[in-house]
Amino acid sequence: MRFAIVYGKDDPAGNNIVENLEKISFAPQIPVIQLKKHPIYSDVSVKRYPELKNIDFIVFASTHKSEKNQPSLSLHAPGNWRGAELGGQPGKICPTSAFALKYLFQELNKNASGLDNYEVTLEVTHHGPLTEIPCCFIEIGSTITQWKDKKAGEIIAKTILSLQDYKASKNWIPAIGVGGPHYAPVFNKIQQNSEYAVSHIIPQYVLPLTTSMLKEAEEKTIEHVKEILLVWKGCGKSEERAKIIEIIKRFGLDFKRTKEVEK
Repeated sequence: MRFAIVYGKDDPAGNNIVENLEKISFAPQIPVIQLKKHPIYSDVSVKRYPELKNIDFIVFASTHKSEKNQPSLSLHAPGNWRGAELGGQPGKICPTSAFALKYLFQELNKNASGLDNYEVTLEVTHHGPLTEIPCCFIEIGSTITQWKDKKAGEIIAKTILSLQDYKASKNWIPAIGVGGPHYAPVFNKIQQNSEYAVSHIIPQYVLPLTTSMLKEAEEKTIEHVKEILLVWKGCGKSEERAKIIEIIKRFGLDFKRTKEVEK
């Protein structure tokens, strides 16, 4: 996989991660691009950055903030299901790879196994930027103490560079997630322990699901999506769940409740 690393000039976690990248040997043809603004508000395009022309995947190295200030290492695809308060465009999401996300999440868990107090988690699809290149964010949260934590930066750097050895399993099943909270505890288990590879996650707080949302999620997953995984109790009331199933069937896709997935 030909990948690039992108970070913001004034982003402390991004700089920490890149400093650790520089200590590790990696292929010189891997672009490392510093942005003047924070990535979520930036124009990340081939037109602006020609070195992205032949790139398959972008990894944005970034800070993460949370209300609880929980130390975390997180991973997610970017995009907006509705408004665009944090960059990008309303109702538009970025392309991503279900297989690359699964691979990175498993590598992140493996690399972070000896790191105390940090939560390793997926997040649902949210915030900018909007780019035409498949991508994801990998982040250190949630305060300046963690953003500058050299060990956390090293773990993220090692995880990103593992893409040099990236291989997807023939058994992985590309899927889209619907329902549940922002930090996606059910999808964490699925991504880590099952054969399902989850790309975009549409959380409960942006429901009701619309046809355009599902279309975006399907079209912006580079693998052919086989199934939609539903956090049943995290999909609203019975009327809302019925509407979700109706939309899924209209697309000709299969669905499964997450409790039916062996994990």
